[in-house]
Amino acid sequence: MKAQEIREAFLDFFSKKNHKIVKSSSLLPKDDPTILFANAGMNQFKNIFLGLEKRSYKRAASVQKCLRVSGKHNDLEQVGKTNKHHTFFEMLGNFSFGDYFKKEAIEFAWELVTEVFKLEKDKLYGSVYEEDDEAFKIWNDGIGLSSDRIFRFGKEDNYWAMGDTGPCGPCSEIHYDIDSEMEEGEPSRLIAEGSDRFLELWNLVFMQYHQDEKGKLHPLPSPSIDTGMGLERVAASLQGKKSNFDTDLFLPLIDAACNLAQREYPSHDEGDISVRIITDHVRALSFLIADGIMPSNEGRGYVLRRLIRRSFRHGNLLGIQEPFLYKLVGVVSDIMKDAYPELLPSVNYIAKLCQSEERRFSMTLSSGLRTFNQYIEEIKETKKAGKKVLPGEKAFKLYDTFGFPLDLSKELADERGDTTVDEEGFYIELNKQRQKARLAWEGASKQKGKMFYEKLKDLHVRYVGYEKEMIPDAEILALVKKENKVKELIEGDSGEIFLNETPFYAEAGGQTGDSGILKNPHFSAMVENVYYPIPELIAHEVKVISGRIKVNDRVEAIVDDSRRKAISNSHTATHLLHASLRQILGDHVKQAGSLVSQNRFRFDFTHFAPLSGSELKQIESLVNEKIRENTSVETKITTLEHGLKEGAVAIFEEKYGEKVRMVIIDDFSKELCGGVHVHSTGQIGLFKIISESSIAAGMRRIEALTGEGALNYIQENEELIGEIQQSLTSTRKEILTQINRLQDSLKEKERESKALRQKLANLKYDRKEEQVKKVKDVSVLVQRVGELNNTELRELADSLKQKIGSGVVVLGTVSGEKAFLVIAVTKDILARIKANELIKELAPIVGGGGGGRPDFAQAGGTKTEQLDQALKKSYSIIERIIE
Repeated sequence: MKAQEIREAFLDFFSKKNHKIVKSSSLLPKDDPTILFANAGMNQFKNIFLGLEKRSYKRAASVQKCLRVSGKHNDLEQVGKTNKHHTFFEMLGNFSFGDYFKKEAIEFAWELVTEVFKLEKDKLYGSVYEEDDEAFKIWNDGIGLSSDRIFRFGKEDNYWAMGDTGPCGPCSEIHYDIDSEMEEGEPSRLIAEGSDRFLELWNLVFMQYHQDEKGKLHPLPSPSIDTGMGLERVAASLQGKKSNFDTDLFLPLIDAACNLAQREYPSHDEGDISVRIITDHVRALSFLIADGIMPSNEGRGYVLRRLIRRSFRHGNLLGIQEPFLYKLVGVVSDIMKDAYPELLPSVNYIAKLCQSEERRFSMTLSSGLRTFNQYIEEIKETKKAGKKVLPGEKAFKLYDTFGFPLDLSKELADERGDTTVDEEGFYIELNKQRQKARLAWEGASKQKGKMFYEKLKDLHVRYVGYEKEMIPDAEILALVKKENKVKELIEGDSGEIFLNETPFYAEAGGQTGDSGILKNPHFSAMVENVYYPIPELIAHEVKVISGRIKVNDRVEAIVDDSRRKAISNSHTATHLLHASLRQILGDHVKQAGSLVSQNRFRFDFTHFAPLSGSELKQIESLVNEKIRENTSVETKITTLEHGLKEGAVAIFEEKYGEKVRMVIIDDFSKELCGGVHVHSTGQIGLFKIISESSIAAGMRRIEALTGEGALNYIQENEELIGEIQQSLTSTRKEILTQINRLQDSLKEKERESKALRQKLANLKYDRKEEQVKKVKDVSVLVQRVGELNNTELRELADSLKQKIGSGVVVLGTVSGEKAFLVIAVTKDILARIKANELIKELAPIVGGGGGGRPDFAQAGGTKTEQLDQALKKSYSIIERIIE
């Protein structure tokens, strides 16, 4: 059975057992702060098991997307090294909420595995908790499994608990013997040791107790069932494979990855592990991004970033030097599209985001590896069991400078065999500075030649733009032209200027950089952009208008005040918008990116549905209400810890040091932000949303205008409405009514036109007795018709079917660049010929496909020139089918 057939068979089985089929929840667990991701089928039912929520059903079944990369359920380190471990996987599960219990759960499992999946009974084994005599008896007496095939294991293997307190109970597992020749030994011992010869196929959890704070067990009034069976493992069993990676869930991905790496699989070397890691991780990252996770340095976003970088590094080991993971996203979608069609519209976005991450990491991977090896050579053997210890400070520097997740440093150390990593020291450094400096500034132009700017890293540049928009006497510290240090810039040159202090804001945090003028009596230049080529170093991109400038000269630095104010309006408006979204839509809304410029701004945020017109109106009204209140916008410098304690919102994509700047708008908004803002909200003037759209699954984007831009937009719309009003010769209040009247009139004319065409068609094809042929005593009318669309063609076929009384009607037409076929069969001959069978043979002739019911079917294709041939051939096909 293919994977999709397994999903369907599982759900169909439990549907027939009166289970409610529940769609997989998102990988983002809702209302459960205890887990990063959905890691089991029961997650979405947790509140039901806890008695906090009731639903209309007591039995449920699902195929749940799961991710296990953290906490006690962390399979990351095992992925690729074994045949059966994955980060992303699908869990088939059936659940009982106080309905059936052990007997039915075991019987259902055995019936499905042996009668539906048809696994050989002599290859199946059961295990129970060592004290669970009831489950043992059900397996032994009820199912008929011999006692030597039922194993008793302890709490570590066959007992489940939701936490230190709460529901818990014994488990029973079904194990499948893949191949007895893989490893000899006693099955019970091999299963206990986790041998690859045995697959833990299905885990049945019997929730029958509640454990209190003292560890005492109390029987639950309504015992429940929670089961989980990994789709990947079932697929391996049913497809006769020894490894999950050899199933149809992975093989197309493996083939695609190997094509990129120009290698065979399996090659029985370390490269096979890398191939498996890549194929596993690209599935995980595709679903994470589709469910709204963005790469970041915190929480879920950090997990995504780790997976992308870990995969990219293994591609590097296979000889793939360029970004490649993004090319595999479409393959994931093709494999999973039947079960998860929502992946399809997000493929391009997922691929683009993945490619961006790959590019960013590729810039530093090779130099990071050299630095890692250099660090290892520098350290001496120390106390930990004779192994070298990479200091936490060095591991953090690899993370901060080269974007190495701690996992990567640990993996590199493990590969050496003689090295470990000081994890505690790493986290101490991480807590001091939760930011990643080298990769924080986006844009290819800013990444290019980054190593050059390392030579300038000791330049001390002070930003004073929060307090000043002009400095009368700034010193030139360095000049750069085409990535080379120069002594002077002259008229007509484009280059970069570095000052000892600057009022110009450098592009960061979504806010565009300032522009303005640098000048003295002998020189003037336009500042076109300001950015960070590396952390703490501010570069002014300039075009010299007149004169010349040298290192150590002094200049007046003047920010374009009107542009700065427009940008400040937009930036403060994003804070008001963010707070409004959270207030109206809920606290699940998180900023996922922004671009703040002088003309407009865009704001990306997490939310899983389009905003209604009513919601957009509420949000827009609330932002404008806060603008009219003219509330002071205050800032203060504090620590990250204190800022978060005070309720400030921190954005994943932002970078925070030990000291952070908090922007406060009364008690309405509090965010950690380094951008430039207005002094009071009234300065914004006006806020207008111009669009709201989806940018990926679970990710929305609002584009808006502020100040003069918003006013101009409204005035333009007013002008347009006036022109429409004049064109319709209608008052403003009656515009919509008039448009509706015109639309109704147009629809009526279309209905009349359709009726006339249908009437004409009926007249034209009404007397067709002479064209009805007998095929094996069945009346068959085959006709090419014109001037009808697909809908009218169907209606005509139905009309002719009624007129011939008994028989088959085959009609064809060409509309635009497509050929259409319609087949109608009267009910009295359905036992002899079916429309959906006939259409499947005719559709390929016109280069298409089709389907339908036994009495009615249709098809479309691109080979319009083949339509007559298809109609002519229908007689012989009908004759063959009847015979």
